[in-house]
Amino acid sequence: MTEVGMSTLPTIGVIGAGAWGTALAQMLASDGRAVLIWAYEPEVVEAINTGHRNPLYLPSAALAPTIRATGNLADLAGLDTMLVVTPAQVLGSVLSGLASPPRDLVLCSKGIEAGTGRMMFDVAAGAAPDSDIAVLSGPTFAHEVAAGLPTAVTLACSGGQAQWERLAPALARPTFRPYYSDDVIGAEIGGAVKNVLAIACGVVDGLALGQNARAALIARGYAEMLRFGEALGARGETLSGLCGLGDLVLTCSSTSSRNFSLGKALGEGTSAAALMADRRTVAEGAFTAPVLAELADTRGIAMPIVTAVNAILGGADARKVVAELLARPLKAELEAPKEWGA
Repeated sequence: MTEVGMSTLPTIGVIGAGAWGTALAQMLASDGRAVLIWAYEPEVVEAINTGHRNPLYLPSAALAPTIRATGNLADLAGLDTMLVVTPAQVLGSVLSGLASPPRDLVLCSKGIEAGTGRMMFDVAAGAAPDSDIAVLSGPTFAHEVAAGLPTAVTLACSGGQAQWERLAPALARPTFRPYYSDDVIGAEIGGAVKNVLAIACGVVDGLALGQNARAALIARGYAEMLRFGEALGARGETLSGLCGLGDLVLTCSSTSSRNFSLGKALGEGTSAAALMADRRTVAEGAFTAPVLAELADTRGIAMPIVTAVNAILGGADARKVVAELLARPLKAELEAPKEWGA
Protein backbone atom coordinates (compact mmCIF):
# COMPACT_ATOMS: atom_id res chain seq x y z
CA MET A 1 0.00 0.00 0.00
CA THR A 2 1.43 3.41 -1.00
CA GLU A 3 0.37 7.02 -0.82
CA VAL A 4 0.11 9.06 -4.02
CA GLY A 5 2.96 11.55 -4.22
CA MET A 6 4.77 9.99 -1.28
CA SER A 7 7.37 7.28 -0.95
CA THR A 8 6.99 4.18 -3.11
CA LEU A 9 7.94 2.08 -0.09
CA PRO A 10 5.08 0.17 1.57
CA THR A 11 3.22 2.17 4.18
CA ILE A 12 3.78 1.08 7.78
CA GLY A 13 0.98 1.36 10.33
CA VAL A 14 1.44 2.48 13.93
CA ILE A 15 -1.40 1.79 16.37
CA GLY A 16 -1.18 4.27 19.23
CA ALA A 17 -0.14 7.92 19.13
CA GLY A 18 1.26 8.40 22.60
CA ALA A 19 4.84 9.59 22.99
CA TRP A 20 6.39 6.23 22.04
CA GLY A 21 4.07 5.56 19.11
CA THR A 22 4.63 9.06 17.76
CA ALA A 23 8.39 8.70 18.14
CA LEU A 24 8.38 5.40 16.27
CA ALA A 25 6.30 6.94 13.48
CA GLN A 26 8.78 9.81 13.23
CA MET A 27 11.72 7.40 13.11
CA LEU A 28 10.07 5.29 10.41
CA ALA A 29 9.27 8.39 8.34
CA SER A 30 12.87 9.62 8.50
CA ASP A 31 13.66 7.99 5.14
CA GLY A 32 10.58 9.44 3.46
CA ARG A 33 8.39 6.38 4.05
CA ALA A 34 4.64 6.91 4.44
CA VAL A 35 3.42 6.10 7.95
CA LEU A 36 -0.22 5.85 8.99
CA ILE A 37 -0.72 6.30 12.73
CA TRP A 38 -3.95 5.55 14.59
CA ALA A 39 -4.78 7.84 17.51
CA TYR A 40 -7.56 7.45 20.08
CA GLU A 41 -8.00 11.20 20.62
CA PRO A 42 -9.55 13.21 17.75
CA GLU A 43 -7.52 16.26 18.74
CA VAL A 44 -4.30 14.29 18.26
CA VAL A 45 -5.42 13.20 14.78
CA GLU A 46 -6.18 16.81 13.91
CA ALA A 47 -2.90 18.15 15.29
CA ILE A 48 -0.78 15.61 13.41
CA ASN A 49 -2.59 16.08 10.11
CA THR A 50 -2.79 19.88 10.15
CA GLY A 51 0.23 20.99 12.14
CA HIS A 52 2.58 17.98 11.97
CA ARG A 53 2.77 18.00 15.75
CA ASN A 54 1.55 15.95 18.69
CA PRO A 55 1.38 18.61 21.41
CA LEU A 56 -0.44 16.29 23.80
CA TYR A 57 2.19 13.55 24.00
CA LEU A 58 5.38 14.59 22.19
CA PRO A 59 5.42 18.39 21.86
CA SER A 60 9.16 18.57 21.21
CA ALA A 61 8.99 16.86 17.81
CA ALA A 62 8.25 18.46 14.44
CA LEU A 63 6.76 15.49 12.61
CA ALA A 64 7.56 14.42 9.07
CA PRO A 65 4.98 15.35 6.41
CA THR A 66 4.73 11.68 5.35
CA ILE A 67 3.05 10.82 8.68
CA ARG A 68 -0.74 10.78 8.42
CA ALA A 69 -3.07 10.18 11.37
CA THR A 70 -6.47 8.53 11.54
CA GLY A 71 -9.00 7.76 14.23
CA ASN A 72 -10.48 4.85 12.29
CA LEU A 73 -8.79 1.44 12.62
CA ALA A 74 -10.42 0.38 9.34
CA ASP A 75 -8.07 2.76 7.52
CA LEU A 76 -5.16 0.43 8.39
CA ALA A 77 -6.70 -2.47 6.47
CA GLY A 78 -4.36 -3.87 3.84
CA LEU A 79 -1.10 -2.89 5.54
CA ASP A 80 1.45 -5.69 5.80
CA THR A 81 3.25 -4.34 8.87
CA MET A 82 1.85 -2.67 11.97
CA LEU A 83 3.55 -1.54 15.15
CA VAL A 84 1.28 -1.76 18.21
CA VAL A 85 2.06 0.93 20.77
CA THR A 86 -1.10 1.15 22.84
CA PRO A 87 -1.10 0.98 26.65
CA ALA A 88 -0.69 -2.66 27.61
CA GLN A 89 -4.05 -2.89 29.35
CA VAL A 90 -6.04 -1.98 26.22
CA LEU A 91 -3.94 -3.81 23.64
CA GLY A 92 -6.37 -6.71 23.33
CA SER A 93 -9.46 -4.56 22.91
CA VAL A 94 -7.78 -2.36 20.30
CA LEU A 95 -6.50 -5.30 18.26
CA SER A 96 -9.92 -6.91 18.32
CA GLY A 97 -11.12 -3.89 16.33
CA LEU A 98 -8.84 -4.67 13.39
CA ALA A 99 -10.87 -5.96 10.46
CA SER A 100 -7.84 -7.50 8.76
CA PRO A 101 -4.76 -8.04 10.97
CA PRO A 102 -1.44 -7.66 9.11
CA ARG A 103 1.08 -10.30 8.18
CA ASP A 104 3.57 -8.82 10.69
CA LEU A 105 2.42 -7.40 14.03
CA VAL A 106 5.22 -5.76 16.03
CA LEU A 107 4.43 -5.33 19.73
CA CYS A 108 6.01 -2.24 21.28
CA SER A 109 3.88 -2.16 24.45
CA LYS A 110 5.47 -3.44 27.68
CA GLY A 111 3.42 -5.00 30.42
CA ILE A 112 1.30 -7.89 31.67
CA GLU A 113 -2.47 -7.92 31.29
CA ALA A 114 -4.17 -7.34 34.64
CA GLY A 115 -6.78 -9.93 35.52
CA THR A 116 -5.42 -12.63 33.21
CA GLY A 117 -1.66 -12.54 33.79
CA ARG A 118 -1.11 -12.83 30.03
CA MET A 119 1.96 -11.36 28.36
CA MET A 120 1.32 -9.06 25.40
CA PHE A 121 2.30 -11.78 22.92
CA ASP A 122 -0.48 -14.04 24.19
CA VAL A 123 -2.97 -11.18 24.14
CA ALA A 124 -2.05 -10.34 20.54
CA ALA A 125 -2.04 -13.96 19.42
CA GLY A 126 -5.59 -14.31 20.71
CA ALA A 127 -6.76 -11.22 18.83
CA ALA A 128 -4.74 -11.76 15.63
CA PRO A 129 -4.03 -15.51 15.34
CA ASP A 130 -3.04 -15.31 11.67
CA SER A 131 -0.33 -12.66 12.15
CA ASP A 132 3.36 -13.32 12.71
CA ILE A 133 4.09 -11.51 15.96
CA ALA A 134 7.35 -9.83 16.90
CA VAL A 135 8.36 -7.93 20.04
CA LEU A 136 10.39 -4.73 19.84
CA SER A 137 11.97 -3.79 23.17
CA GLY A 138 15.04 -2.07 24.52
CA PRO A 139 16.42 1.10 26.13
CA THR A 140 14.36 3.76 24.38
CA PHE A 141 13.27 7.20 25.52
CA ALA A 142 10.70 8.48 23.03
CA HIS A 143 12.05 12.02 22.73
CA GLU A 144 15.54 10.74 21.85
CA VAL A 145 14.25 8.36 19.17
CA ALA A 146 12.13 11.15 17.67
CA ALA A 147 15.18 13.42 17.61
CA GLY A 148 17.18 10.83 15.67
CA LEU A 149 19.64 10.03 18.46
CA PRO A 150 21.36 6.62 18.23
CA THR A 151 19.24 3.78 19.61
CA ALA A 152 19.58 -0.01 19.63
CA VAL A 153 16.77 -2.45 20.37
CA THR A 154 15.94 -6.14 20.44
CA LEU A 155 13.56 -7.39 17.76
CA ALA A 156 12.33 -10.82 18.86
CA CYS A 157 10.54 -12.62 16.04
CA SER A 158 8.15 -15.50 16.62
CA GLY A 159 8.33 -16.11 12.86
CA GLY A 160 12.06 -16.72 13.09
CA GLN A 161 14.64 -15.72 10.51
CA ALA A 162 12.09 -15.29 7.71
CA GLN A 163 10.18 -12.68 9.69
CA TRP A 164 13.42 -10.95 10.69
CA GLU A 165 14.44 -10.69 7.04
CA ARG A 166 11.12 -8.95 6.30
CA LEU A 167 11.11 -6.64 9.30
CA ALA A 168 14.75 -5.63 9.77
CA PRO A 169 15.00 -3.64 6.49
CA ALA A 170 11.58 -2.07 7.13
CA LEU A 171 12.39 -0.91 10.66
CA ALA A 172 16.13 -0.21 10.68
CA ARG A 173 17.34 3.35 10.14
CA PRO A 174 20.84 4.86 10.36
CA THR A 175 20.26 5.78 14.02
CA PHE A 176 17.83 2.97 14.93
CA ARG A 177 19.44 -0.45 15.00
CA PRO A 178 17.48 -3.64 15.75
CA TYR A 179 19.23 -6.82 16.88
CA TYR A 180 17.66 -10.21 16.12
CA SER A 181 16.35 -12.63 18.71
CA ASP A 182 13.91 -15.53 18.62
CA ASP A 183 13.35 -15.33 22.41
CA VAL A 184 9.98 -13.60 22.47
CA ILE A 185 9.37 -14.58 26.10
CA GLY A 186 12.64 -13.00 27.22
CA ALA A 187 12.01 -9.78 25.33
CA GLU A 188 8.55 -9.46 26.85
CA ILE A 189 9.59 -10.24 30.41
CA GLY A 190 12.49 -7.81 30.32
CA GLY A 191 10.22 -4.97 29.22
CA ALA A 192 7.50 -5.75 31.75
CA VAL A 193 9.63 -6.35 34.84
CA LYS A 194 11.92 -3.36 34.32
CA ASN A 195 8.92 -1.01 34.60
CA VAL A 196 8.23 -2.22 38.14
CA LEU A 197 11.90 -2.02 39.09
CA ALA A 198 12.07 1.53 37.73
CA ILE A 199 9.33 2.51 40.19
CA ALA A 200 11.47 1.06 42.97
CA CYS A 201 14.49 3.11 41.86
CA GLY A 202 12.32 6.21 41.75
CA VAL A 203 11.22 5.54 45.34
CA VAL A 204 14.87 5.30 46.37
CA ASP A 205 15.53 8.65 44.70
CA GLY A 206 12.45 10.24 46.25
CA LEU A 207 13.58 9.09 49.70
CA ALA A 208 17.07 10.53 49.03
CA LEU A 209 18.74 7.20 49.85
CA GLY A 210 21.67 7.84 47.51
CA GLN A 211 23.38 6.43 44.45
CA ASN A 212 24.77 3.38 46.27
CA ALA A 213 21.26 2.24 47.14
CA ARG A 214 20.03 2.73 43.59
CA ALA A 215 22.94 0.77 42.09
CA ALA A 216 22.35 -2.06 44.55
CA LEU A 217 18.64 -2.06 43.73
CA ILE A 218 19.32 -2.25 39.99
CA ALA A 219 21.62 -5.24 40.52
CA ARG A 220 19.26 -7.06 42.87
CA GLY A 221 16.30 -6.16 40.67
CA TYR A 222 18.07 -7.68 37.70
CA ALA A 223 18.49 -10.88 39.73
CA GLU A 224 14.71 -10.91 40.23
CA MET A 225 14.12 -10.35 36.52
CA LEU A 226 16.46 -13.21 35.71
CA ARG A 227 14.81 -15.59 38.21
CA PHE A 228 11.34 -14.81 36.92
CA GLY A 229 12.33 -14.90 33.25
CA GLU A 230 14.21 -18.19 33.38
CA ALA A 231 11.38 -19.81 35.38
CA LEU A 232 9.01 -18.90 32.53
CA GLY A 233 11.33 -20.14 29.79
CA ALA A 234 13.30 -17.01 28.87
CA ARG A 235 17.00 -17.27 28.13
CA GLY A 236 19.43 -15.58 30.50
CA GLU A 237 21.46 -14.12 27.64
CA THR A 238 18.34 -12.36 26.33
CA LEU A 239 17.74 -10.72 29.70
CA SER A 240 21.39 -9.64 29.87
CA GLY A 241 20.95 -7.77 26.58
CA LEU A 242 19.20 -4.67 25.33
CA CYS A 243 15.65 -5.70 26.21
CA GLY A 244 16.57 -6.69 29.76
CA LEU A 245 19.57 -5.17 31.48
CA GLY A 246 19.91 -2.36 28.91
CA ASP A 247 16.33 -1.21 29.35
CA LEU A 248 16.56 -1.66 33.12
CA VAL A 249 19.59 0.63 33.45
CA LEU A 250 17.98 3.36 31.35
CA THR A 251 14.60 3.45 33.03
CA CYS A 252 16.04 3.18 36.55
CA SER A 253 18.24 6.23 36.11
CA SER A 254 16.20 9.16 34.79
CA THR A 255 13.03 11.15 35.39
CA SER A 256 12.46 10.84 31.63
CA SER A 257 11.09 7.42 32.62
CA ARG A 258 7.41 7.66 33.58
CA ASN A 259 7.83 4.74 35.97
CA PHE A 260 10.87 6.27 37.67
CA SER A 261 9.01 9.58 38.00
CA LEU A 262 6.03 7.81 39.56
CA GLY A 263 8.29 6.10 42.08
CA LYS A 264 10.10 9.33 42.89
CA ALA A 265 6.80 11.04 43.68
CA LEU A 266 5.78 8.07 45.84
CA GLY A 267 9.06 8.32 47.73
CA GLU A 268 8.48 12.04 48.27
CA GLY A 269 5.14 11.27 49.92
CA THR A 270 2.50 11.67 47.22
CA SER A 271 -0.15 8.93 47.34
CA ALA A 272 -0.40 6.39 44.54
CA ALA A 273 -4.10 7.15 44.10
CA ALA A 274 -3.43 10.86 43.55
CA LEU A 275 -0.60 10.15 41.10
CA MET A 276 -2.55 7.67 39.00
CA ALA A 277 -5.63 9.88 38.88
CA ASP A 278 -3.59 12.85 37.68
CA ARG A 279 -1.47 11.20 34.98
CA ARG A 280 -2.47 11.35 31.31
CA THR A 281 0.52 9.29 30.29
CA VAL A 282 0.64 5.72 31.53
CA ALA A 283 3.22 4.35 33.97
CA GLU A 284 2.77 0.71 33.00
CA GLY A 285 4.66 -0.56 36.04
CA ALA A 286 1.79 0.49 38.30
CA PHE A 287 -0.53 -1.93 36.49
CA THR A 288 2.11 -4.64 36.10
CA ALA A 289 3.27 -4.74 39.74
CA PRO A 290 0.17 -6.43 41.26
CA VAL A 291 -0.10 -9.14 38.61
CA LEU A 292 3.67 -9.71 38.56
CA ALA A 293 3.75 -10.06 42.34
CA GLU A 294 0.87 -12.53 42.18
CA LEU A 295 2.49 -14.58 39.42
CA ALA A 296 5.76 -14.73 41.34
CA ASP A 297 4.01 -15.75 44.54
CA THR A 298 1.98 -18.45 42.78
CA ARG A 299 5.10 -19.92 41.19
CA GLY A 300 7.26 -19.60 44.31
CA ILE A 301 9.69 -17.15 42.71
CA ALA A 302 11.39 -14.80 45.15
CA MET A 303 10.85 -11.19 44.01
CA PRO A 304 11.08 -9.05 47.18
CA ILE A 305 11.60 -5.77 45.33
CA VAL A 306 8.53 -6.35 43.17
CA THR A 307 6.56 -7.25 46.30
CA ALA A 308 7.75 -4.06 47.97
CA VAL A 309 6.71 -1.89 45.01
CA ASN A 310 3.28 -3.53 45.02
CA ALA A 311 2.91 -2.76 48.72
CA ILE A 312 3.85 0.91 48.23
CA LEU A 313 1.41 1.24 45.34
CA GLY A 314 -1.20 -0.23 47.66
CA GLY A 315 -0.63 2.54 50.20
CA ALA A 316 2.14 1.18 52.44
CA ASP A 317 4.64 3.67 53.86
CA ALA A 318 7.67 3.76 51.55
CA ARG A 319 10.25 4.22 54.32
CA LYS A 320 8.84 1.31 56.29
CA VAL A 321 8.83 -0.95 53.22
CA VAL A 322 12.46 -0.07 52.42
CA ALA A 323 13.43 -0.74 56.04
CA GLU A 324 11.82 -4.18 55.80
CA LEU A 325 13.78 -4.91 52.63
CA LEU A 326 17.03 -3.98 54.36
CA ALA A 327 16.13 -6.20 57.34
CA ARG A 328 15.72 -9.38 55.26
CA PRO A 329 17.92 -12.32 56.36
CA LEU A 330 21.54 -12.23 55.23
CA LYS A 331 22.31 -14.67 52.44
CA ALA A 332 24.65 -15.52 49.58
CA GLU A 333 24.49 -13.16 46.60
CA LEU A 334 24.42 -15.94 43.98
CA GLU A 335 21.90 -18.76 44.08
CA ALA A 336 21.65 -22.17 42.47
CA PRO A 337 19.98 -21.69 39.05
CA LYS A 338 17.04 -24.00 39.78
CA GLU A 339 16.20 -22.75 43.29
CA TRP A 340 13.61 -20.18 42.22
CA GLY A 341 12.16 -19.74 45.68
CA ALA A 342 15.48 -19.34 47.53
